[in-house]
Amino acid sequence: MTSSPSVRERFAAAAREERPDLAELCLLIGAEADPALDGTPCDLAQIELDRLAGLLPYGLSTPLEWATALHELLGVRHGFHGTPADYRRLGSSLLQEVLRRRRGLPILLSVVWMEVARRAGAPVYGVALPGHFVVGFGDPAGPYVLADPFDGGRVLSAADTELLVAGATGSPLTPDMLVPADPLDTVQRVLNNIRAWASPRPEHLPVQLWTLDLTLLLPRHPAKLRYERAQLLVQMGDFLGGAAAMEEYAEVIGSFDPESATGIRRKARAARALLN
Repeated sequence: MTSSPSVRERFAAAAREERPDLAELCLLIGAEADPALDGTPCDLAQIELDRLAGLLPYGLSTPLEWATALHELLGVRHGFHGTPADYRRLGSSLLQEVLRRRRGLPILLSVVWMEVARRAGAPVYGVALPGHFVVGFGDPAGPYVLADPFDGGRVLSAADTELLVAGATGSPLTPDMLVPADPLDTVQRVLNNIRAWASPRPEHLPVQLWTLDLTLLLPRHPAKLRYERAQLLVQMGDFLGGAAAMEEYAEVIGSFDPESATGIRRKARAARALLN
């Protein structure tokens, strides 16, 4: 009898689809975080997204009409929004929990907005503003409307968007910040958020590890994450595993950065020495 594919195998396969399914990938992140969120909870989450899409009115056409309808449905009628306290909860980054609690981080609430709108036929896309993910309706080249799901789907004026960016970075809004977010880049940002949530807490080192493991399954990712994972293994007491991962990374960068590779091999030897 053939065993069912693991969450990670399903995640890797979903990430390599020609058109990656953003909802499926986010639900698999939830399943990796908590096995109790796999199976039926994943199916129920997809059903809920379908149900919400079916509640949108017919005949919507302009970007503003779509944005307003999503705000009324999700923000007003169903109470989806976020608060500063949501940044302190792992569940705020897990789609199953966000659909259940109707609370989450900007990027997960934006996933809800995008997936509900997409199912209803809206021209919708994510916008990865620095420090605050939002949703766009319409044509990115214009006309389009931006909405902030963290604020219940409030429609953003140009001045509102500039303030969001200035508040996060202290820098002005630039056109490249408004480019539609690639689904896989969105998934990586979700994983980065979870890793940032876990990083101050030593008891959550395993959370940091699985976020790195999933990120490394994406078709593209920063190579330096392999070294970060190796260091994390050593920190968790897996000296041999961490040393081997360091040596593999040193082999990758050795041809173009031999000095750094030598330093990393030195750290690998030091990690092995911790066993003595």
